[in-house]
Amino acid sequence: MPDDFVIATNPEEGTTLPFLVRIPLGREGVVLKVKDRWPRTAKVYCHPSAWPDEPEILERVPVRSCVRRGPAIDLVLDRGRENRSQFVMTRIRGGREAIFWQSRRTAKMARPAVSLPTARAAGQRLQILVDHRERYAWRFGHQQAEVEKTPLDVGDYAVRSPDGVTVAVVERKTFDDLVATLTSGRLRYLLAELDSLPHAAVVVEDRYSAVFKLERVRPAVVAEGLAECAVRHPRVPIVFAETRALAQEWTYRFFGAALAASEEQSESTRRLVALPAGRVLDAAEPTTREVRAWARANDIDVPDRGRLRPEVWEAFRRATGRG
Repeated sequence: MPDDFVIATNPEEGTTLPFLVRIPLGREGVVLKVKDRWPRTAKVYCHPSAWPDEPEILERVPVRSCVRRGPAIDLVLDRGRENRSQFVMTRIRGGREAIFWQSRRTAKMARPAVSLPTARAAGQRLQILVDHRERYAWRFGHQQAEVEKTPLDVGDYAVRSPDGVTVAVVERKTFDDLVATLTSGRLRYLLAELDSLPHAAVVVEDRYSAVFKLERVRPAVVAEGLAECAVRHPRVPIVFAETRALAQEWTYRFFGAALAASEEQSESTRRLVALPAGRVLDAAEPTTREVRAWARANDIDVPDRGRLRPEVWEAFRRATGRG
């Protein structure tokens, strides 16, 4: 087993990945062709390769630690600076796997300096469904939610009402996957499917500014395509959530709001169906917000969001003669 981390010149002609790295993992090591010799200012794209018979060695560094942890390889070199890095496996175009090399500095640069809230979404703990084909799925570990893997017809994540109706769906995209789906024309069909649901969104784990850093695709083509999608399907937003953690947080809040809206709509429908024959629902019919405000004014404990208890409605009707 090779003991050193080795950087060499890639002998391929015309390649955009001019270097080779050999990671001391396994009997022969893991060989990747890479765009740069170290991830100093941004993540470095990598691709599996073979080690040449007579490589031109540029650098050889002893290794303190090299451990595979799930979809990542943690590497610690035996030197004072630029010694800790990580190779992360993820998905890109068409669901294919790709590898990115990042250091602590580049990973920190990709994370906004924010603290995520721990409050429940719409005052309730969510049951979030994850499509069984989703690899490296979001776990919503920071949020108050339970996750269950199950087959989904559309999207990667969903929530359902108590009677089993799908209320909201989110399609998760890495930036590379978004670009590939957009340029191939598949995104328009996906948005059409999502548009048939009560609430849906596409959530991207990156910044919108990444569009204008593209090298293999003209940025204007992608920007125009995204604008066209927004116009054709205004009910299905494409949200750039910047990081994986923020993407999960946005999805969690979106699901909570969708469930709360669904509950209020169901409550209004039940009240309408329960009206005596010949009675017309007029503008004076109380809303959930109005009843919640009345309850708080009368020291009755009610949640900030979501459905109100039947006894709260009954107390409002007795006190006001409405509803």
